[in-house]
Amino acid sequence: MHIPSKRSIENQLIESEVQQSFENSKKIYVSPRVTLELNKKNIKVSRPRVARMMWKAKLRSIVKKKFKVTTDSSHKFPVPENILDRDFKPEIISTVGVSDITYIRTKKGWLYLTTVIDLGDRKIIGWSLSLTMKAIDTVIPAFKMAHRRRPITKELIFHSDRGVQYACNEFRCLLEKNPLITRSMSRKGNCWDNAVAESFFKTLKAECIYQHKFADKEQAALIVFEYIETWYNPKRLHSAPGYLSPEEFGRNLNKQKNAA
Repeated sequence: MHIPSKRSIENQLIESEVQQSFENSKKIYVSPRVTLELNKKNIKVSRPRVARMMWKAKLRSIVKKKFKVTTDSSHKFPVPENILDRDFKPEIISTVGVSDITYIRTKKGWLYLTTVIDLGDRKIIGWSLSLTMKAIDTVIPAFKMAHRRRPITKELIFHSDRGVQYACNEFRCLLEKNPLITRSMSRKGNCWDNAVAESFFKTLKAECIYQHKFADKEQAALIVFEYIETWYNPKRLHSAPGYLSPEEFGRNLNKQKNAA
């Protein structure tokens, strides 16, 4: 009777954990993030070993596609200076918010997703999914959700591109009601000035949007909600905050603040 070696048993256990981590990530993670997940569970394994196991098991990330960002900045509204100036690591929650709008295709036409990200922990704190590009349907409800979730109690920079939704009188007046808010906008034609917001959309499109064919707004809203609220914010490992999820990184920041 053949008795499996200790190494063979260990490999089987690790292969099972690798498979589980990959499935839990919605088939998104490649070997570095899978390795981090296993290390968090006190399973000591190297990235090359995980990579070999994933190759052998044919575990391939579904992330492949890219997308193009489009902004309508052909308007006559005043444009604030770029106060943020690409300072994307404030390391303090509720001091910088960045926002952007992207397009989502459905079988019944286009939808428009607006998000507000807190740069302190990279959490999506506000978002809206709309049938129109009007400010009242896009940036205003997204900002109001963000404000409900994280009331503004100290000075905050709100940064966006130069799109008409952010520059229009309705949105400007909403922000100017709070003297703690300073508006900031990207320089003309410079996508890098709002890189964090655009990076989130790139991730969302590759990991979620391109994996579905939406029938209508209702189906898209359910899937976007599930991605943001049950996966991205609480679970998805993010490279910027040291491969922690936004919520985990935020909890660590609060602990450090309370201990100080």
